[in-house]
Amino acid sequence: MLGKIIYNEDDVPFYDPNLDNLVDMVSIKEKKIFGKGRYRILLIDCGVKYNIVRNLIKREATVIMVPWNWNIENEEYDGLFISNGPGDPKLCTETVSNLKKAFNGSKPIYGICLGNQLMALASGADTYKLKYGHRSHNQPVIQVGTTKGFITSQNHGFAADNQSLNVEWEPYFINLNDNTNEGIKHKKKPFFSTQFHPEASSGPTDTEFLFDVFMDMVKENAD
Repeated sequence: MLGKIIYNEDDVPFYDPNLDNLVDMVSIKEKKIFGKGRYRILLIDCGVKYNIVRNLIKREATVIMVPWNWNIENEEYDGLFISNGPGDPKLCTETVSNLKKAFNGSKPIYGICLGNQLMALASGADTYKLKYGHRSHNQPVIQVGTTKGFITSQNHGFAADNQSLNVEWEPYFINLNDNTNEGIKHKKKPFFSTQFHPEASSGPTDTEFLFDVFMDMVKENAD
């Protein structure tokens, strides 16, 4: 719901941030490189939290960070990472187009938050705006097909539609409060995503192990 504060009866027009490509506003404009690890991780910056970069570096990664609309076809990497970020994922058409091409390969891919929604769109699924966004440090999720529950940190207003996933993909996690999507994974290829933030700081670190899952996939594929 849009709102505004009026002071001294000044007429302040409403501003709807969902009409603007917020990702373009916050993404870097040129390539940056962090760390000197053995494995090259190409990170698409949609508004990345730098604790993601730290978590990758301490797991033997060299992080090559590129803008949200960067042509990644000519980049050499061992794993692809799509970051969190603001706004409506459907405005990031260039990122979605690049991910569709990346899906034709077999190098490991991991997306967080907005990255989850972008991967869903690239797979052919749909996304939608939540009536109530998830914005707290205590969101409970369950790993699909298990009895494993985790407390997670979240900050998003859009979600992937589980019902629109095609036969090659399946939900990875589900929100226990409202049963919305909290991640997807490919049934055969090393592609997965999470709607929540495993790198959260401050916040719970229950799911930081997912960086190990991703980097183990990278190492196995590269070695």
